[in-house]
Amino acid sequence: MIDVDLSDPTLVARVREELVATGCCVIPDLVRADLRETLRQEGAAVAPLAYYDVETVNVYNTEPDDTLPADHPARIPMRRGNAFVARDTIPAGALIQQLYTDAAFQAFVAACFGLPQVHPLADPLSGLTLNVVTPGRSHPWHFDTNEFTVSMLTQEPEGGGVFEYCPNIRTARAENVADVRAVLDGDRERVRGLTLRPGDLQLFRGRYSLHRVSPVEGGTDRHSAIFAYSERPDVIGSPARTRQLFGRVTPAHLGATSRVDQLMD
Repeated sequence: MIDVDLSDPTLVARVREELVATGCCVIPDLVRADLRETLRQEGAAVAPLAYYDVETVNVYNTEPDDTLPADHPARIPMRRGNAFVARDTIPAGALIQQLYTDAAFQAFVAACFGLPQVHPLADPLSGLTLNVVTPGRSHPWHFDTNEFTVSMLTQEPEGGGVFEYCPNIRTARAENVADVRAVLDGDRERVRGLTLRPGDLQLFRGRYSLHRVSPVEGGTDRHSAIFAYSERPDVIGSPARTRQLFGRVTPAHLGATSRVDQLMD
């Protein structure tokens, strides 16, 4: 399935260097060329199972808080129009399921992020997901709840759908709200864009880098697989965020918490 030597120390060193510098690294053509159409077809087959919900959100995906200053980023509303296919509806034999659970792939991810080990989420819905952005919709500016994210485009749109990010715009100890507000107000100085193709692997520190997918244009959805791992075992998403993303929760989510810091989210 993989067309890249994940044990190559030179590759790991390059990824680490780019993650330190910009919080993001792309490994082109990770999946073999002869399997990329299968990758696309498998994603397209489950895309109709995505939970769709167009709603008004803020950059932190938190509830409205009128006690915050009027110019705080959390008080800038945005329309979120993307959707997620939950892990429990993706067939076990799908290429992205095979990759997510592969021990060599997990070891590579851990090495790239400088960790002794990564653990697949114990969450039955959000460990592995397929993100679906339909034409005319987007995934607005936000931060991830995980410290790092691994993803792969499985179907590219006809136009738009560009992944844009602001490297390391906040830290685990500082929200840097003025910088975040500037981006939301249209300042493009810190914004970088990535051209991604099906089969490319993206490693990203989305907890600290503001990012979005720009509006999709044309008649084709944008699909991307998201491989969520954690430094800690047994991590399960909070009921509130899980319901927001999937429209449902399971018994495993009740009372669960996945906080790794005291950032807004």
